[in-house]
Amino acid sequence: MKKRQVVLIMTDTTRKDMLGCYGNQKMKTPNLDRMAKQGIKYENAYTCQPVCGPARSAIFTGTFPHSNGVVTNCVPFGANVKTIGHRLTDHGIHCGYVGKWHLDGGDYFGLGSCPEGWDPDYWYDMKCYLNELSDQDKSRSRRMETAFDPDWTEGMTYAGRCTSRALDFLERYWDENFFLTVSFDEPHGPCICPAPWNTMYDGFQFDDNPNFQDDLSKKPFFQQLWAGDAIHQPKEEINHPSRALSLFLGCNSFVDYEIGKLLDKIEDLIPDALVIFTSDHGDMLGAHRLQMKNAAPYKEIANIPLIIKGGERGKTIRFPASHIDLVPTIMDYMGLPLPHLLEGKSMLPQIKNSGKKINDNVFTEFTRYEVDHDGFGGLQMTRAIVNEKYKLVINLLDSDEFYDLEQDPWEVENRINDPAYQAIRSKMHDLLLDHMNQTRDLFRGYQWACRSWRPEKKAAWANSGFTRQRENEEYEPRQLDYDTGLPMEKATRMKTTKDEKN
Repeated sequence: MKKRQVVLIMTDTTRKDMLGCYGNQKMKTPNLDRMAKQGIKYENAYTCQPVCGPARSAIFTGTFPHSNGVVTNCVPFGANVKTIGHRLTDHGIHCGYVGKWHLDGGDYFGLGSCPEGWDPDYWYDMKCYLNELSDQDKSRSRRMETAFDPDWTEGMTYAGRCTSRALDFLERYWDENFFLTVSFDEPHGPCICPAPWNTMYDGFQFDDNPNFQDDLSKKPFFQQLWAGDAIHQPKEEINHPSRALSLFLGCNSFVDYEIGKLLDKIEDLIPDALVIFTSDHGDMLGAHRLQMKNAAPYKEIANIPLIIKGGERGKTIRFPASHIDLVPTIMDYMGLPLPHLLEGKSMLPQIKNSGKKINDNVFTEFTRYEVDHDGFGGLQMTRAIVNEKYKLVINLLDSDEFYDLEQDPWEVENRINDPAYQAIRSKMHDLLLDHMNQTRDLFRGYQWACRSWRPEKKAAWANSGFTRQRENEEYEPRQLDYDTGLPMEKATRMKTTKDEKN
């Protein structure tokens, strides 16, 4: 019988245009480029929230951050939230996790403790890595300049040590069913990579494009705050060579080298395995005069690379795709029933037939960057819907955005008040509101509907008028109806009370 084997490879902060296979031939990523030729490359795949923890929460639970509770960095899962590792382990499938986790409520590095559902012999979050280093080397591991220290070799890097553990897992368990995650922190800062990668991109700058000149005058106010002094700088000062950019891109090529070792071992031992590559989010790198990531579904941070090997070969898919679909895809591949709780769809039919469309639209969101930080804009409530042609962004506490991605692929012209787009904008708005309802978004309310450009929407205290109870019946008893004390007949129903019935 054919073994069911899945390897999920992740990086942190890799933009689509940081891979050669996505069209930027200045990028040296031969191994991921090779994987793209052997599988399917997605052009319009989106993270569920462009910041580390929330993005990962969706990848590993199949539920949106607003559903699983990890709406910001450094907030843990609730006790009743189950990861894909837990679900597969309960079906007798061996699950290994090597690398960054960022989902236990600890700080950036984690708690060093293996959560339920994963093999503790291979657990290796960043706290485990730091525990192996002297205090002096712990500090060195957080300094960009360490990339030029001759003694900081590949074996001293987090990527190198993650790769070694992942290779050991593959060599030991190649003849059984398993799900292995290899989650690199690289190329995320401090971008430590040894020679030759540490100088590989010296003098590099991105090709000029219109969004380096976006003055943000028609964008939400918080984006103008986010830009800071850059809002007044000429494009030459925003898009320019720097030591930081060189090391960031060098680290990206270094982690591609590490991924190459995994791909070679997979090809040797388990050539029929399902292999998935993605990144949690990207980095603005000066686009729209912004840096890092935050409450904006711009393509630089939200439209992530996604490559899947194990189905059709050498195909490019432009239909919308989402991280929310990875858990149901993996469970479907393993031959398991899909829990009702999951909020995505299996992509397996599309992996086998690239002409099949799974999603008409996908969704992304934002709540805040990190609970520990006072800055980074603080609370920034955002919900967005995206398809192949358009992107609608609702910024609850600010002004909204609408982009025609065919006419304006750089997302410079905000068309939210353009009457020419009224019909499609309203249709997408209704779909977004329905998505918030169907996924029990804990922040839903009439304010998302009653926007200045949608005057026909009227505020109502009852909102849509429904009760929507949680269904997690693989691990919990069916919840009880408030009015009867008996198991609910329907999870979604019109809200009534005993007094109203009488």
